[in-house]
Amino acid sequence: MEAVQFRAKHRYARITARKARLVADAIRGMDVNEALEVLQFAPQRAAAFYLKVLKSAVANAAQSEQVNLNRLCISDIRADDGPLLNNRMRWRPGPQGRAMPFRKRTSHLTVVVSESPAEA
Repeated sequence: MEAVQFRAKHRYARITARKARLVADAIRGMDVNEALEVLQFAPQRAAAFYLKVLKSAVANAAQSEQVNLNRLCISDIRADDGPLLNNRMRWRPGPQGRAMPFRKRTSHLTVVVSESPAEA
């Protein structure tokens, strides 16, 4: 029997996917209770984003009667690139009167939790 998966997403998060992946890699495959504790005390800004998304995924799992919340683990966690903010480049002053482009990036954060198999 395949384990049921519960997912939560934060789309268009105002953080670069590169920075969010550092936090995602730190908690990938962890038990949910352990991951919540790690995220709560992690100094990175992305940890606050993932904390909220992980709590939402656990709340989605809590809707099902037959799921044991103490056995949930993170089966998939990702940070994909989103569009640029307002879908355009920004400009800032450069040397000798030039204009230098820069990108305000967004990302799509996804957390999937599933029940780990019972230990015999």
